[in-house]
Amino acid sequence: MKKFSLVEFSVEHPRLIVLLTIIITLAFATQFTKIRTDTNPKSMLPETSDVRVWNDEVEKTFSLYEDMIVVGIENEQGILNTDTLGKVQRITDEILKLKGVAARDVNSFPTITNVTAEAGALRVAPLMSEVPKSADEIKHLRNMLYENPLFVDKIISKDGKTTAIYVPLEKGSNGKEIADQIRGIVGKEKGDEKYYIAGDPVARDTFGVEMFKLMAVFAPIAGMVMLIVRYLMFRDLFLSVALMMDAMISIVWSMGLLLAFGFPVHIMSSMAPVFLMAIATDSIHIFNEFYFRYNEKKDKKTAIIETMKTVSRPVRYTALATAVGFGVLLFMNIIPVKVFGGVVAFGTLALRILSFSFIPAMFMFVKEKHIEKASKDEDVELSGTSRFLKSLAGFGAHKPKTTVFVGLLFFILAIIGITKTVVNNNMVEWFKKDSEVRVADTVMNQALGGTSLAYIVAISDKEDAIKTPETMRYIEGLQRHLEKLPVVGKTTSVIDYVKRINLVLHDGDPKYDVVPETKDTIGQYLFLFSMSAKPSDLDNVVDYPFQKANIWVQLKTWDAQAMRDVIKAVDDYKAGARSALPSQIEFKPAGIAYFNLVWNDEVLSDMIKGFIIALIAVFIILAVNFRSVKWAIVGYTPLLFTILLIYGVVGFIGKDFDMPISVLSCLSLGMAVDFAIHFISRFRQKITENQESVVSSQKSGKDSNLVTRNASLVTDALLWTAARPGKGIMRNAVLFASSFSVMMFASLTPYITVGAFIVSMMLLSAIMTIIYLPALITLLQGWLGLSDECTICRILPFKR
Repeated sequence: MKKFSLVEFSVEHPRLIVLLTIIITLAFATQFTKIRTDTNPKSMLPETSDVRVWNDEVEKTFSLYEDMIVVGIENEQGILNTDTLGKVQRITDEILKLKGVAARDVNSFPTITNVTAEAGALRVAPLMSEVPKSADEIKHLRNMLYENPLFVDKIISKDGKTTAIYVPLEKGSNGKEIADQIRGIVGKEKGDEKYYIAGDPVARDTFGVEMFKLMAVFAPIAGMVMLIVRYLMFRDLFLSVALMMDAMISIVWSMGLLLAFGFPVHIMSSMAPVFLMAIATDSIHIFNEFYFRYNEKKDKKTAIIETMKTVSRPVRYTALATAVGFGVLLFMNIIPVKVFGGVVAFGTLALRILSFSFIPAMFMFVKEKHIEKASKDEDVELSGTSRFLKSLAGFGAHKPKTTVFVGLLFFILAIIGITKTVVNNNMVEWFKKDSEVRVADTVMNQALGGTSLAYIVAISDKEDAIKTPETMRYIEGLQRHLEKLPVVGKTTSVIDYVKRINLVLHDGDPKYDVVPETKDTIGQYLFLFSMSAKPSDLDNVVDYPFQKANIWVQLKTWDAQAMRDVIKAVDDYKAGARSALPSQIEFKPAGIAYFNLVWNDEVLSDMIKGFIIALIAVFIILAVNFRSVKWAIVGYTPLLFTILLIYGVVGFIGKDFDMPISVLSCLSLGMAVDFAIHFISRFRQKITENQESVVSSQKSGKDSNLVTRNASLVTDALLWTAARPGKGIMRNAVLFASSFSVMMFASLTPYITVGAFIVSMMLLSAIMTIIYLPALITLLQGWLGLSDECTICRILPFKR
């Protein structure tokens, strides 16, 4: 019974294959109504992760808001004038009316709590109940601002030119939407003031909106670019469209599966369509060989079947290698990365099924006169591209030692560059330097305490432990120690309130700007304050059993390293002031800045783990495909060299390793290995054919010098491989690079980074394959068994 062949079935029943493909695609397309996005950093890690559980506990304990927008108002002539203060009042009033804003806890001049004393009694009231009209009233406001350390660098800059409105958001509110409404509010104001809107929810939700736009725009543009480039290669519009349809179908299947399982679209999965569009270019090897075959056979059906028999093995194994490269991401801890890996792995496998069914079926609809026209240039001797590739391979084959030596020099430089890399995730820096989000964040960080918020939580197992003078002084010392760090702009804790109350109740005498001497006095102060202040004022910094205190740490950067510096400073302080440390008090970091640090470390851990798994998996695939460990090592070398060289360049230029680059470290192995599989597989096919021909000639007495002939066979086969399958490799690389090049024009830097990385990797990998593999094979042909007369009839047991 004849073995079933999907290719032959597709060739015999092309209409049925196309119809089934359309039906399946429509089924997946019905899931697109479920699409939603998620750019919340919390979603990067599972809900059960320690950092998420701890942060949720801290937010609940201290009545904290997950998200806060910071509205900056800058006037070069100074904020403290009637006109600007009136604008602050009006803007604040309008913000309080916005849906999704936690109005009761908005802090600005008109709403922030000011602690003073009148006739020996504590007075807690808003700082600016009405806009000051006279110079004396403005002077009085200035004094209240600068005499209170709780205000300086929080709602007023030291130079008096900048103020801020802190806008906490209710759970589930969209930061981008509220930020846009605030922009509308400030846009109504006229004058010299400049307005800035910053904060994590602004960056996060703005990124989400931009990400969605880019996903919708760049996938079609990438497809159009590929269509144009592909048409220029083959001059056949129908087949060019067919290959683009192959990519679009896989995108619909993959994204439909993602949505069917209820997953939202994250930053990484938003890139999946462009990745699949690019991975689909591997089918170019089928087109490349088909035109060569048709030029030889002049029969469409025969050319299709012979093409698929010839390229089926390398196409299958390149698909497997790519799928494994992405599939490795399923073992990561970062949830969006796991989802992205699964989506693209599935899409890659879908592409290969389509390569053996949909594409052969589409070939059958093309008129032979069009194929005849397109195939005229597919001649190894006549094609300019083939001759150029043959000359590149000839350099490696004829000067193998020089080629390998130069490669080793670059390898050493790459290792040096890699040692200079820093793993860092900073969402604000995912925007371009001139973007509104990044400019606002930069200005606010320079003028005030900082937009990135961390917490250091002091914990005791005893009630009222926080009220003791010893504990309060120790926490105060920690605050002063942290404020020495360049990345820390301001710290705030319950101690600042206690000292402020002590000071004002003693008529502003500087000697009382200290922690009171007794626990009872501290308790009385806190009780009085809680009776008059907003609940959040005290709730945000201490719990009611007084077992936990919360130090707010404002950071001037979103870099993960900043939080690492804070944690180290806490540890150093504890080590240096251990004798003064109250018993049973410990300090634990929390907050969004701490989450970013943990997430950053998870990325580094995942990168190392994933890269090692990918290295092993890809090597095994090469060994199985080539049925030889030696050939696997040879095929492995140029792709590993390519990846290390690119990462070395990243290190030298000072680009941080963020999440997109780290993820690429795993999947790039799967993509870069494709060229090695195609080159070595076709080389081994060719040299087997040539050696069989030589052996036949020797038996018939036509060729007596077998060893000399075998040595030239290796070079001839290498040059043929570079000229014919190598043309497919270069076409693949150019198509792949062209599809990703559109991402370099994105408004978000992760897309630009991924685009530049992939373009560089694919082009360099293709060139390395064409030049470096011939050099290695020539240099190691004895080790590979290619120059031994005794092995000529038994080496390379490779079945086509």
